Amino acid sequence: MEGRAAVAENGGEGKASDSSSRFRRLCVFCGSSSGKRSSYRDAAVARKVDLVYGGGSLGLMGQVSEAVHKGGGHVIGVIPTTLMGKEITGETVGEVRAVAGMHQRKAEMARNSDAFIALPGGYGTLEEVLEVIAWSQLGIHSKPVGLLNVDGYYDFLLAFIDKAVDDGFVKPSQRHIFVSAPDARELVQKLEEYEAVQDDEDPAMPKLLWEMEQAGYNASPLLAEIAG
Repeated sequence: MEGRAAVAENGGEGKASDSSSRFRRLCVFCGSSSGKRSSYRDAAVARKVDLVYGGGSLGLMGQVSEAVHKGGGHVIGVIPTTLMGKEITGETVGEVRAVAGMHQRKAEMARNSDAFIALPGGYGTLEEVLEVIAWSQLGIHSKPVGLLNVDGYYDFLLAFIDKAVDDGFVKPSQRHIFVSAPDARELVQKLEEYEAVQDDEDPAMPKLLWEMEQAGYNASPLLAEIAG
């Protein structure tokens, strides 16, 4: 899809969910900027699913939501009220859910998604994807997480994680709690085939209680929804 970053192929009518996919909705983390390389804007996750994203209309966020919406997919954008003036310009597409802050934003995105994909982005994208990876490590959820490593964008992050494994800060089994691929089709295929990693040293690790009272949520029902 030229000039667009997206999580769905354009074309077709009606609801974009692919009945052959294990996913009903994909959560996409990406930049509110478009980046300097056209390859970032051209990246596409070639599968017809609905989208949950950060709610902005700028940069890759806006391009992703527009492409999915035009392709017939349902779009849910979740954005803190304080960022609406900064990350939204003009008209938005799909459903926009305003929340009080960043914690609520991430919780709402997580509980409405079946898997997570990170496209290129900055500090915010990195923080979001590392948090859902950490949730997986802690046993909070078992949903697939993927990095779309366009033009090697995430090579340094992958090298850092390998270094953390080598130096004993990440268990070798936990190196594989997320997947990565250089193109969208391969990444989605890996997400479809993903099986939750069982901790070799602690196979009975229970799901941890996620304290969310400060964010205004009841922890137990929210944990159940996120764990899906």
